[in-house]
Amino acid sequence: MIRQVRFDKKQRVVDELIRRIESGLMEDGFQLPGEHQLAQEFKVSRGTLREALAELKRRNYIATQSGVGSIVTFDGVVLDQRSGWAQALADSGALINTEVLRLEAVTRPDLLPRFGTDQFITLDRRRRSTDGKLVSLERSLMPATGGLESLPRVGLIDNSLTITLAAYGYIGERGDQWIGAEPLNAEDAELLGRPVGTVFLKALRTTYDRQNRFMEQVESLLDPVHFRLHLQFGNPQ
Repeated sequence: MIRQVRFDKKQRVVDELIRRIESGLMEDGFQLPGEHQLAQEFKVSRGTLREALAELKRRNYIATQSGVGSIVTFDGVVLDQRSGWAQALADSGALINTEVLRLEAVTRPDLLPRFGTDQFITLDRRRRSTDGKLVSLERSLMPATGGLESLPRVGLIDNSLTITLAAYGYIGERGDQWIGAEPLNAEDAELLGRPVGTVFLKALRTTYDRQNRFMEQVESLLDPVHFRLHLQFGNPQ
């Protein structure tokens, strides 16, 4: 009976945190409060809370890093909840495989007036659905400062850009995102295995951290067959 009560408490924590993550209240890159604060909020023991966090980690909703804590990394089904839209696969239970195409230092003089630097780290990734079809291509730019300049040599932590940025002190606070659609050019069509001119959703997101530092600009090309735009307005019922 005691075991059942503990399981119910753990499940209640798991269900509520998943609700917050999937609804966008805790978006990709959000740093969860400390264990003590969460245990008090949910009125559970630290042991029960740790079991709940372990379950969320197992299900790829969060990741943990020593010295950082728990970070939301709900990546692949919902790529970005913060900006009010859900880049969601038509089959929300599908797994996504991510392939790193490039992780290197680049010089971008054209971005100097906007970001105050022309030295960046670029990370290019593409994603496949379980049937092997390429469904997205992402190009991220981070400033080559604050330790991030070492990424081409040391790589990502836990294969997660969100966790890596947080470990270097970059946790997203604000930003903007533009969403549209455009035909694939020759280079992108080849990388995505599609005919030139195939129309994809295109998102351009710029994120600044809690210290108002530029931390990431990411351009995403998304197969509209697999991803949807979801907007909410008005007062929730």
